[in-house]
Amino acid sequence: MANGPAPFSEIGKRARGPYSYRSGNVTVDVKVDTYSNVSTKVTLNNVFHSKKVALSFNIPDHKSGKLDVQYLHPHAAIDSSIGLNPAPQLELSAAIGSKDISMGAEVGFNTTSASFSKYNAGITFNKPDFSATLMLADKGETLKASYIHYVDRPDGLTVAAELAHRLSSSENRFTIGTSQSIDPKTVLKTRFSDDGKAAFQCQRAWRPNSLITLSAEYDSTKIFGSPAKFGLALALKP
Repeated sequence: MANGPAPFSEIGKRARGPYSYRSGNVTVDVKVDTYSNVSTKVTLNNVFHSKKVALSFNIPDHKSGKLDVQYLHPHAAIDSSIGLNPAPQLELSAAIGSKDISMGAEVGFNTTSASFSKYNAGITFNKPDFSATLMLADKGETLKASYIHYVDRPDGLTVAAELAHRLSSSENRFTIGTSQSIDPKTVLKTRFSDDGKAAFQCQRAWRPNSLITLSAEYDSTKIFGSPAKFGLALALKP
């Protein structure tokens, strides 16, 4: 389905490389953070024609299990999921178009309150050197416009910007970020926003398909407590 649209969850995103283990039609993703949380996702590809099934869960959160079913067509992508707990969250998304331009929408339904937990829509335009996206998010409350440009440089420099406009309050937010390769195994990412926050992330592939990520964030507006946060995460090949 290389010429078809990506699922709605991928609108506004570009693939960042595999951090997983693949064997035949099975893909296993495992991530561990500094709080000893283990995030696992097992995907069965091509279970039936153009379909794949994924089971995801977090340890020790026994209520985090979720089952996803995805269908890909040359001009459409449909994704549905249900939470594996006594009060499951139901989600459905769909996208139509091609690999160059696509549009889609998603809805989430809370079975406990019998109400919609989310509904978003978006359109994206992709080319080899850039990607532009317009999203209506937060139940129609926020309009987001984003642009990603891939600079033709040996280090693979990528520059991205996002403008978010809150329709109810006319509040605007602006964020800019960069990503570049220091060497074939190390990627450096930065992010700055107009609310005084700056973030830094360094990813190192210490063995094939396994990453260690160091991150830091500084909030210049925080008066009480430490304005800086630090993190460490692992993405492991089983």
